[in-house]
Amino acid sequence: MAASSPYEQNTTLQNILLISGILLIALNLRPALAAVGPLIGAIRDTTGLSNTMLGLLTTLPLLAFGVLSTLTPLFTRKMGIEGTLAVAMAVLTGGLFLRVIPNNVALFGGTLLAGIAIALGNVLLPSIVKRDFPNHTGIMTSVYSSMLGLGATIAAGISVPLAFDFNWGWHWALGAWGVVSIIGLIIWIPQLQDLTLPRHKRSFSQSLKDLGGKKKAWQVALFMGLQSLAFYVILAWLPEILQDRGLNANTSGWLLSLSQGMGVLGSIFIPTWAEKLDNQRSIVWGLLLLEVISLGGLMLPDSFLAGLWVSLIGLSLGASFGLSLLFIVLRTADTETATELSGMAQSIGYLLAAIGPTLFGALHDLTEGWFIPLLFLFLVAAIKLVVGLGAAEPGQIK
Repeated sequence: MAASSPYEQNTTLQNILLISGILLIALNLRPALAAVGPLIGAIRDTTGLSNTMLGLLTTLPLLAFGVLSTLTPLFTRKMGIEGTLAVAMAVLTGGLFLRVIPNNVALFGGTLLAGIAIALGNVLLPSIVKRDFPNHTGIMTSVYSSMLGLGATIAAGISVPLAFDFNWGWHWALGAWGVVSIIGLIIWIPQLQDLTLPRHKRSFSQSLKDLGGKKKAWQVALFMGLQSLAFYVILAWLPEILQDRGLNANTSGWLLSLSQGMGVLGSIFIPTWAEKLDNQRSIVWGLLLLEVISLGGLMLPDSFLAGLWVSLIGLSLGASFGLSLLFIVLRTADTETATELSGMAQSIGYLLAAIGPTLFGALHDLTEGWFIPLLFLFLVAAIKLVVGLGAAEPGQIK
């Protein structure tokens, strides 16, 4: 009920701090990954890493997402959502600054720490929306998911200029985002005054067992996972695809930024619209159609209409991400179940997504072209359509 939500009980200042904290945390959950793609060439030249190992640089956080997401409820039962998010922001800051050290171990170690932190944030943002904004889930999901996309957009767009135009080098272009995460942590600190521990009725293992036996939970998890697989492939490899089509590194980075920016638009409008519908099947159909068209455009051997193709794929993937987050909120009856489903969906989803960038890079290494790797994304889209239509049907998991 609205009257029992923290949002309704808080003062105006408390609500401003709460919403600002949520938005700043969301802003910080993508730059650690989005900054890598435009700098892949520079990282390769400096480190000598293969395309497969460079794919692993993007895959490593996804593996952390997969392992940690299911375990997130264990943290919230000890520290609450508020405390767990504060720890996540502190760990993220440490991981980002570690990547400044010019050493491959530091690069991969900092990336792993960032992945651990982002995993916790990924799981808990839908939960805090479910708990604090029960009557505004659509608009809040739109707002924070758009901030996720905005963080990716900015990072993708300015990574190359920071590294080369400002002579920061790629280490600092990756690590400087630690300053932004510190700001997010500071703004979140007031929430630690009142830790709210979940009133769990079931053991952690029983919760996982119950969710694992429900078809709807698997549909939500697989839709999120396949969306994430495609998203992180595009995040990691779109600049390289565009450069092979004849564009330079700077232009390719800005086109990736354009893609992410269109994703922000999709994540702003789709959850708010989808919440008002009895089911979201028509939205799933429309988004998958846009994705397939854009993949076909990227298969063209030159940069003809490249801006259109990257805009369409960004719009479809960004909107699909916002929709997958909304599914977690709509398909659960309470905050605890939302946290558990979010953990399951993002754990299974990101473990599935983790194969994407590495497999995509390996397929490119094997075929020395982009046709077969992009054909793989067509297969992913077909499966995503099937599970997405199931997740779009009404019904709640309890």
